[in-house]
Amino acid sequence: MRTANDYYRALFGCKVYKLSLDGGFTCPNRDGRLGTGGCAFCSGSGSGEFAQRSCGSIEKQLELAKERVRAKCKTGKYIAYFQSFTGTYAPVEKLETLFREAMKPDWIVGLSIGTRPDCLPEEVISLLEGLNREKPVSIELGLQTANDATARAMNRCYETSVYLDAVKRLKMAGLNVVTHIILGLPGDTEEDMLETTRLAVSCGTDGVKFHLLHVLKDTALETSYRRGEFRCLTMEEYGSILGRCIALLPPETVVHRITGDGA
Repeated sequence: MRTANDYYRALFGCKVYKLSLDGGFTCPNRDGRLGTGGCAFCSGSGSGEFAQRSCGSIEKQLELAKERVRAKCKTGKYIAYFQSFTGTYAPVEKLETLFREAMKPDWIVGLSIGTRPDCLPEEVISLLEGLNREKPVSIELGLQTANDATARAMNRCYETSVYLDAVKRLKMAGLNVVTHIILGLPGDTEEDMLETTRLAVSCGTDGVKFHLLHVLKDTALETSYRRGEFRCLTMEEYGSILGRCIALLPPETVVHRITGDGA
């Protein structure tokens, strides 16, 4: 298994840390363009609990975030990570301003952007392609499941075919792609989880982030959970399924995460 630490050391020549930022984004399934309420599993902060929020400019966010991990990062090299909500859901002019500000410090060696595959119009991909010539850019796509029935129940608000198209266009532009997969979503069987991994591999994802489904307060998923409509995987079940998913990955695919936590 190729770990993120191994990958980043090979790419940058040293250990690096991500600094989570809040670009002030929202999502098309929150603001009414596609839906409201967001994905059923997503928190009110757009899964950006660890972002350096509500503290002004990107420059200031970076400095504060760096202070939080300075003791752990002896090399002083970092990746700017737009984690909250949908990191490409804004006019391209605003995106360029935010991303260039984040990339400006010499101690920022790369840029990582979490987004939805339905929020990558050609002008945005063109911007990302240009930025990638200056510093490495990685795009993190929230697929979660390849089962469209499960995705609809989770209010994902796009079909899996949209993910396939986005990965194709990102790869053609020379961009690094990381795919988020949630194991244990209500409605997904173990075979569905394996098929989601196979799909991500088949379309050429460079990396994967595996998440154990966990129920966050004040989400639609919490309401369903309290009604007894599904149960979460046990640690043993998750470990078994995760192992089978990792075994499907080619040696070059980077495993960026094998679980994820809420606040």
